[in-house]
Amino acid sequence: MKIAIVSDAWHPQVNGVVRSLSSTVDVLRRRGREVMLITPDQFRSMPCPTYPEIRLALGCGKGVAERLEAFCPDAVHLATEGPLGWAARRWCVDYGMPFTTSFHTRFPDYVALRTGLPASLFWKPIRRFHAPAKRVMAATAALSAELAGREIGPIHRWPLGVDHSLFHSDVVPDPRVAILPGPVMLFVGRVAVEKNIGAFLAVDAPGTKVVVGDGPARVEMQRRYPEVRFLGAKHGAALASIYAAADVFVFPSRTDTLGLVNLEALACGTPVAAYPVRGPLDILGFDGCGLHRGGEAIGALDKDLGEAIRRALAVNRNACAREAAFYSWDACTDAFERGLALPSRRMRVAA
Repeated sequence: MKIAIVSDAWHPQVNGVVRSLSSTVDVLRRRGREVMLITPDQFRSMPCPTYPEIRLALGCGKGVAERLEAFCPDAVHLATEGPLGWAARRWCVDYGMPFTTSFHTRFPDYVALRTGLPASLFWKPIRRFHAPAKRVMAATAALSAELAGREIGPIHRWPLGVDHSLFHSDVVPDPRVAILPGPVMLFVGRVAVEKNIGAFLAVDAPGTKVVVGDGPARVEMQRRYPEVRFLGAKHGAALASIYAAADVFVFPSRTDTLGLVNLEALACGTPVAAYPVRGPLDILGFDGCGLHRGGEAIGALDKDLGEAIRRALAVNRNACAREAAFYSWDACTDAFERGLALPSRRMRVAA
């Protein structure tokens, strides 16, 4: 099967969307699927305002159409609502090619945070983008229900996974982090306003706060919180060893659709402390014991983030790793393939 995947988010960006797509593509290719990626590095681009690491493709309509026509895909998936996604959507609609989309990021909420304008203004183009899709893929049941309530759908569940060859309970803890005064409280992610990182750094708790990641708010955060250890962006085995060295992983975001970093932390045996909002709730559950009936807490959710941290520090690390074992990229890819929209006959596009 030939699958075209179009995404405005791609390397060298470091975020959950890119990691999810990369891991899914790796599994697809391992299964013998022929995958063509259409990504910003193939076009002239400009940095996205306030998100300079995100490149926006310029004048990409013709190039996207030519690539899709030459590839003659059996299935097309549009991962993002950016310029490439819109260009591919136009081609699919014009040629009657069924396609799927996915919803990874609450851009309306992010834009609202940055502009002060109501998020409702920005949901209209999001609905329009997804409207012709045969299915819209979403990671969790709660997100699926939210999107349906916003008249986006039909929804297909596409759960995310963890690379258990990298993130597991036997990872050797990073000694530079392990020797810090404990407990070590870790945040991993983009250092930006939408991640609500200030709520974590302002918590009055003993121990050492560690931030892994980069972003537009890093300089200001380092100035305001000189006692916090900012380590910059880390990847792969280096990131896994930092997770393993932490006593608790703190996820202060209120807007993420899931938070892949939560699963990575759990896989390394590190409990999660977060607010009781969508994303963390979809992993920890209301009781903090996960969704797979393990019976033991894997973290803590509380409106008081400091209280969530305190309770999460008492969690059995083995329970965290056991829960994370239910999340794999093979299962994720199974769901992705089930959700793809296939035409009734192989589409042929005249040259």
